[in-house]
Amino acid sequence: MATIIRKTAYFSMQTPNRAGQGARMLSGLAAHGVNLLAFTGFPTAGRAQVDFIPYDVGQFTRAARKLGLKVGTRKTVFLAQGDDKAGAIAAICEKLAKARINMVAMDAVTAGKGRFGAIFWVKARDVAKAARVLRAR
Repeated sequence: MATIIRKTAYFSMQTPNRAGQGARMLSGLAAHGVNLLAFTGFPTAGRAQVDFIPYDVGQFTRAARKLGLKVGTRKTVFLAQGDDKAGAIAAICEKLAKARINMVAMDAVTAGKGRFGAIFWVKARDVAKAARVLRAR
């Protein structure tokens, strides 16, 4: 299967960088039936930033509101999925580089059974151009 890249929505929020915060949020969302395409978190300035990439934006925002999660505004992230092979991520990076688009960040992982997945960000002003270059749906 070829690599498929799509634009999708994500929501960020800051939270205390303490044990159990991520579990509390993720358990709450799961209790509301929210399915996430991806989730990432990292420490920043004594706190933690978490990014939610929901399968269903409406369901996520309703659940987040009920749970009192103070998520930021909707932004765009790219999701790549495909066959795991040497250079799978490099090909994406090379296309963006040739188009002079700076990738802000990327998280990638092998998904097992010969598959990989990745989420990556470009600056908001470059989203449309990156989508064209990558033929993102």
